[in-house]
Formats: sequence, C-alpha cells, structure tokens
Amino acid sequence: MNSVPDLGHGVGLRREHFGRVLEGPTRVDWFEVISENFMGKGGRPLHVLERVRRDYPVALHGVSLSIGSTDPLDRDYLDRLRELADRVEPAWVSDHLCWTGVGGHNAHDLLPLPYTEEALEHVVARVEAVQEHLGRRIALENVSTYLHFAGSTLPEWEFLAEVAHRADCGILLDVNNVYVSAVNHGFDPEKYLAAVPADRVWQVHLAGHTDCGSHLLDTHSRRVCDEVWGLYRFATRRIGAVASLIEWDEEIPDWDTLEAESLRARAVRQEA
Repeated sequence: MNSVPDLGHGVGLRREHFGRVLEGPTRVDWFEVISENFMGKGGRPLHVLERVRRDYPVALHGVSLSIGSTDPLDRDYLDRLRELADRVEPAWVSDHLCWTGVGGHNAHDLLPLPYTEEALEHVVARVEAVQEHLGRRIALENVSTYLHFAGSTLPEWEFLAEVAHRADCGILLDVNNVYVSAVNHGFDPEKYLAAVPADRVWQVHLAGHTDCGSHLLDTHSRRVCDEVWGLYRFATRRIGAVASLIEWDEEIPDWDTLEAESLRARAVRQEA
C-alpha cells in the first residue's frame, strides 16, 4: 500500500494565478510548485507559497536534479532543496527520471536515459544518495521522449519500476508523457500503464500536448485530450485513488479554465 496521502485533485501554482489563489477559496484540493522557483531566501514567490501552504497541501516538483547525469550530484542544489522542503513541509518532493546536462553544462531539457542495467545501477545509487541528503524519499517522473538509445536492453516501464523498487522511491506517473512517447515510438500506452507498480505511484500528472505531424510534443499548452483522459481512466482503475494534477505551463489560461480542467479530472476519477 502507498504510504503517501491521496491529496485529491490539484493544479500547478503559476505566477499568473497568484492573485486569484490568494483571494481564495478555490475548488482545487492542492498545489504543486516548481522547486527551483522558490529556492531564494525571500521575495514574493516564497511569500506567496507560504501563504498558500497555510490553506492547502503542497508538493515540490523539480526540474534540475539531473538524476541520470554522470556529473557529481550538485550538493549546493540539494542543500537549497532541503532547506525549502524543511520550510514548506511538502507532501512529497519529486523530479524527473532523466538527465539535464553533463560536464557542467545545462541543456535546459529533460533528456532520456539509455535503459540498461548499467544506467539502472547508476540512477539507483544517485537516488539513494539524494534521499539520504534530503532526509526524505522522493518520487521520479517518466518524461516524454522523442528518440531512444539503440543500446537500451529494457523497456522504459520496466526501467522505471526497477528504479522505484531498488531505490525505494515513488513514481510520479505522467499519463500524458506515456501517451506522447507511445505515439512517438509506436508502443501500446496501456501496456506501459499496466506494468507500472501501483503501490509505487504517489501522484499522476495530466497535461496537453501539441501534434507536430511527425510526432507529438509535450508542451503543457492546452487541455488534456480525449485519448489521455481515456488512459487516465485506465490508470485509475488499476492504480486506485492517488493525487492527480493538471499541468499547464504555456499559453496559460485564466483561472476558471484551469480550475475546470481539475474538476474534470475529479469527475473522470469518480467515474472510473
């Protein structure tokens, strides 16, 4: 059984909606924030986060951990993340199963890993080190991918499950990313979802993507499509009730539109 709470249905807290959220109340259950945006010693973003935290559960979601890189772990980054987590007391901390740079250079992208035993051992050791440094377990999210390594020997879903099992960490299951990668690489998204260990899933992400003709691109710039809602129903029936969140990071809509998307997620889960 999962040891993390079901927070219900939330949205990403973005600057465009700070004012509306502080006015309160809203019909969402919780908020997720990008960790790096709140790591400063002060300023309005941190002030807003602390006010929101008084009324809602909050989760920290990072984009810079680079858990798959061969560079040494960034201890200064981990110190700042731990300080933020101690200050906010989030429901959990998460990041992505990927690498974002090498040789001290940041690619500013979530890059895929080769799914091999060697890479698996490397990632597991780094997750264990991160969890020890933070004094808490973390969750890792599957990313959308647009290429794959010819040398991979494991399917992505098996690699993800093994990381969670060996490192004793959680999974942030991004259903949109599963769909985007499935279309791009030609695999069955339901096969992926069926293979993910239900007891390791702490959270679900839902988002929109862009059809570029030759491939799908994970843009978080529109509503969740019907196919992803269908996969969310499939995942919910198998995994059960876990915290779900709408991501919308480009072409950010007004608050009512975002809130309505979260309410739809709630209705879909209740139906499933």
